[in-house]
Amino acid sequence: MDLTPTAQEGVTAAASTKAAPFLRDIWYFALLSRDLKPGKVINKTLLGEPIAFGRTEKGEIFALRDLCPHRGVPLSAGRIAGETVECPYHGWRFGADGGCRLIPSLVPDQEIDASRIRVRRYPVHEANGLVWIWMSADERFSGEPPEVPPKLALTPEQRPGLVERQLFPCPIDHAVVGLMDPAHGPFVHNIWWWRTSASIHAKAKNYGPSHRGFTMLPHPPSKNGGLYKLIGGKPITEIVFELPGLRYEIITAGKKRVFGFTACTPLTENETEVTQVFFWNIGWAGLLRPLLQPIARTFLGQDRRMVTYQAENLKYDPRLMLIRDADVPAMWYFRLKKEWAAAQAENRPFVNPVPTTTLRWRS
Repeated sequence: MDLTPTAQEGVTAAASTKAAPFLRDIWYFALLSRDLKPGKVINKTLLGEPIAFGRTEKGEIFALRDLCPHRGVPLSAGRIAGETVECPYHGWRFGADGGCRLIPSLVPDQEIDASRIRVRRYPVHEANGLVWIWMSADERFSGEPPEVPPKLALTPEQRPGLVERQLFPCPIDHAVVGLMDPAHGPFVHNIWWWRTSASIHAKAKNYGPSHRGFTMLPHPPSKNGGLYKLIGGKPITEIVFELPGLRYEIITAGKKRVFGFTACTPLTENETEVTQVFFWNIGWAGLLRPLLQPIARTFLGQDRRMVTYQAENLKYDPRLMLIRDADVPAMWYFRLKKEWAAAQAENRPFVNPVPTTTLRWRS
């Protein structure tokens, strides 16, 4: 059965998900490994929750609710003390598991079991210079997540070659839909080295379902994508989207390989952090970093400018429109979100609603 939505169904989906809650019981990209120096604690708001990320002196990463249960002071204002984080107000110390290890004010005959005092612990995972966090729907969740973190198509030793990170003033839905939109390139990214309005032509791409999302199956990149020429040879690209807001682009040309990773991480209902990370096995590519960094900043900044414009009119609560075929990936995104939430609520396996199909548009 063809599950591709009609244009009218897409309009309904776009309007009905405006106030949808964040997806839960799923891994989110949180930050870069390099953001966490040994012996440091930092604060970051994710999904509207204050979280203290830290790295102990032994190098272990942890994430705790950034709120001391004693007087509410943020733990991120404190310091790392051995394998614990110390609250700056009264010196209460908490381990990476969230358990209280020390209450300095206690005298020997005061019978308070500090080990029964806890702050919320968030499971975290570190790989390839990226840090992931499990955002459970249950605030009391303290075990190990039932799913492993996303497995990226990288070798274990690979680390980021280029990073660009920007704050988008919009809900995660608009950040995701804007970044996966295949038709905006010649207008939003109208630059000589990428797209121009004169380069618009018809395209047809094959799609199929994949893990918690969909894949634009391997194909030669568009001829009006100038940056692909830097790789040389005859590149082939594959683009993958995965809930909650992850996009992977794998570009290969013989033995040369570039992996582009984009994560949309909701900080609050109206703020989304968009992080782009590029990995490669091309030795000379690092020499181009001074050239590539401003290009990445400009490119992502153009997308940010559009959602900033958009935010000015979203305050009027307009009924938005999605059309075939260019907006079908956005329709799939809303269907994937709906199915994920339903599967969690009904305690059943997730069933991917994306079909195998061909989409056509001009860009």
